[in-house]
Amino acid sequence: MPADLAPLISATTQWLTRAFPSGGGALTAALAEAQARQAVTVAAWLRYPTDLDAALVTLVGPGGSARLDALTGVRGGGAADPREPAWRSWVDEVVASWAAHLLTAPDAAGEAVRALETCEHTCAGPAEFRRLTEPSAHDLAATALLRHPDLLEPVARLHHAGLLDRLGRARTC
Repeated sequence: MPADLAPLISATTQWLTRAFPSGGGALTAALAEAQARQAVTVAAWLRYPTDLDAALVTLVGPGGSARLDALTGVRGGGAADPREPAWRSWVDEVVASWAAHLLTAPDAAGEAVRALETCEHTCAGPAEFRRLTEPSAHDLAATALLRHPDLLEPVARLHHAGLLDRLGRARTC
């Protein structure tokens, strides 16, 4: 994982797993986090395909979770609230939206992983995204909420057109 995108990937993963919790024990939570992290990593690498893109988002910041919190009903104190966790400022709304779609659409997840061949961040093959593209029965059980299409639909719909555009451009490269 490129160091420049690590805070964004970590924060967006944390947002997804808190907004759509696993509801199980430690193993279930770890499986859900692994799947969310893979979806967020794929989405982040697609959204910021070059080192320059990653550097720019690190410089200006990804925008935070306020709109996502409002959309999903997550109660937060807002940016002015000193109790608000700082990690929320590193949540990327577009990446969360794309990751939500990838978690609920297996065909799109496979296509997105294949599209990573055109980005500068790819350091390993698609096998590293197995939990996203080929989840086991345990993986699916751990992510009953995180992969539920009806629950994630409002988040996935936010930037769906941008994801389709990006995947379309990757097909033509």
